[in-house]
Amino acid sequence: MSQTPLQIVVLGPGKTGSLVADVARERGHDVRTVDEDVNVNAAWLTPANLLNVDVVIDFTTPHAVLKNIATCVSAKKAMVVGTTGWYGEIERVRQAIEQAGVGFVFGANFSYGVNLFFQIMKAAAPALSHSYSGHITEIHHIHKKDAPSGTAINMQRILEQIANTRLDITSEREGEVTGVHTLELNSAGDRIVLTHEAKSRRTFAEGALLAAEWIVGKTGFYDFREVFGQI
Repeated sequence: MSQTPLQIVVLGPGKTGSLVADVARERGHDVRTVDEDVNVNAAWLTPANLLNVDVVIDFTTPHAVLKNIATCVSAKKAMVVGTTGWYGEIERVRQAIEQAGVGFVFGANFSYGVNLFFQIMKAAAPALSHSYSGHITEIHHIHKKDAPSGTAINMQRILEQIANTRLDITSEREGEVTGVHTLELNSAGDRIVLTHEAKSRRTFAEGALLAAEWIVGKTGFYDFREVFGQI
């Protein structure tokens, strides 16, 4: 590891949060995981508990994350947020981060492969202005709280920005599927299908931890898909 060990708090040690903690320990960091039942309404995030913390990583739920963000911002603690379902408040959060002068990285998906997928998708997006129709499909495990997924919403936004077309999203929940995202483009003469399939949550955990190492000591509000090449 290229830096000194960090003091990291992981909120929401579910499947992905637990992997984040494991990867952080493998990389030599000091990690504290906090269950949601002791952090109701951000109750655990007191000044005393956050005193020596370098960065807080949130993989909780849509109903908990905004209060967690507000409390960490007040304490001027850097954050990495992998929780989705709160993007309707994104501008308000951005303003709070910038006013507080803290560092913040959020992402619908911290996988390097998914962010490369976004870049490939951008190259295909002009097809939507040339007689192609499109559709987004996402499939996740039955435990996922939000639908459509944050990654699918990001796909929708990217395509809308480039082609000025808002595609519909189909969400499916089945078994223990880690995550499959597909963009299908259809014309009268052919069909283009782009798919990213995650085989393990570890890819998300590794990306989130790299983002945490990167944001410490920085200020600003960053979308992981825009900075992953620097991390």
